[in-house]
Amino acid sequence: MTSSASVGTNRVVEPDVTLADRLLRELQDRTSDTRGVTRMSYGPGEEIAHSMVRREAEALGLEVETDAACNLYVTLPGKIETPRIVIGSHLDSVPMGGNYDGAVGVLMGLSVLSGLVDAGLRPPRTITVMAIRAEESAWFATSYVGSRASFGKLTPSELETVVRAGDGVTLGKAIKDAGGSVDDFDKGRAFWDPEDVSIFLEPHIEQGPLLSLKGTPLGIVTDIRGSLRFRSATCTGEFAHSGTTPREARRDAVHAVSTLVVELDRLWQRFQEEAQDLTVTVGQFETDSDEASFSKVAGLVSFSIDMRSNSEETLTECLSGLETLIDRISNDCGVMFDLGARTSTSPAKMHPAVISGLGVAAGSAQQPVLEMPCGAGHDAATFASLGIPTGMLLIRNENGSHNPDEYMDMADFAAGADVLTEFSLSPPDLPR
Repeated sequence: MTSSASVGTNRVVEPDVTLADRLLRELQDRTSDTRGVTRMSYGPGEEIAHSMVRREAEALGLEVETDAACNLYVTLPGKIETPRIVIGSHLDSVPMGGNYDGAVGVLMGLSVLSGLVDAGLRPPRTITVMAIRAEESAWFATSYVGSRASFGKLTPSELETVVRAGDGVTLGKAIKDAGGSVDDFDKGRAFWDPEDVSIFLEPHIEQGPLLSLKGTPLGIVTDIRGSLRFRSATCTGEFAHSGTTPREARRDAVHAVSTLVVELDRLWQRFQEEAQDLTVTVGQFETDSDEASFSKVAGLVSFSIDMRSNSEETLTECLSGLETLIDRISNDCGVMFDLGARTSTSPAKMHPAVISGLGVAAGSAQQPVLEMPCGAGHDAATFASLGIPTGMLLIRNENGSHNPDEYMDMADFAAGADVLTEFSLSPPDLPR
């Protein structure tokens, strides 16, 4: 399979789509689970993925580096050495997830560099493809580990207290076990400075159905939603006999949390009617497996809440609404809520000149695109928060994300690689 992007009027660069296709198949084979793939952050699957990218980069003669957090950097020098263009995404996955989430972005960047090497071209600016560690917060309950680490933004507290789901290994130990250097973070060292990056681009499969519904292969992101999350919330009532306890005497935790879920949905609907951007999700809901029974009133429920919006004000207002609901339901049901620790990320706006530049590149590559917001969190938000001009290119995916049925047509990948190549060969001139 070939794909081409023009250089001037006489030369053609072909992103190496065949390379990406081969590596995606290898990733599927080597990191498969009982369902889908599992590439645990700082675990065996992620290590396999990083070693594969390093292997291919070295075979292409590209410069290869790693940092204290084990992020991988693959560089093709350009006519202007710094600040550089960085194309990046992650290689970890959620447990039993899909093969394309994250990996597509890294491999698209690698396919662009391979095409430039094959054409013998030196790009206008140095291009670095960054394979970022630990983006999926399903493993460590903190966001954007690898991208923040590259700028020295991980804290000693995170390294010591944040543990990996499943095995309880601390973030600091996981980094050490993968060959990283935790001492660098204690001393505030960074791999690079925001001024070193001219533009950050993150290609990624779309994680919802909009592009498929619109019949469009590619999307250009306008903004990334921020989040406000309670990962370990509980509601405590009182266990009681299901047949002898009358309604008025019950302190039913299931009833209380169920009421909260319904009322949160009504709150979300109100925001939607007011044209405010918001999603609200209760993704986990479980009774105590040791004590709960079909013949008991449930005295304990554990649950999670995930709220996302492109507006900090909307998130703040939604949190206030949540707190009001909890106060009322606690009084009505005789239960006690504990939302536990709160984690959050800020909304991120993509840079107008990068959005425009991607649109121009899409026109040059004769590829239709749709400008759209992005509801999922991405490492691009880290770069944008540091004032780096940032953009995202989404590739159509019919089956959603974070599940084994993620899907991407390689023809759509080729279209994205064309656009990325065009952009890399004629990037907007942004002063840094």
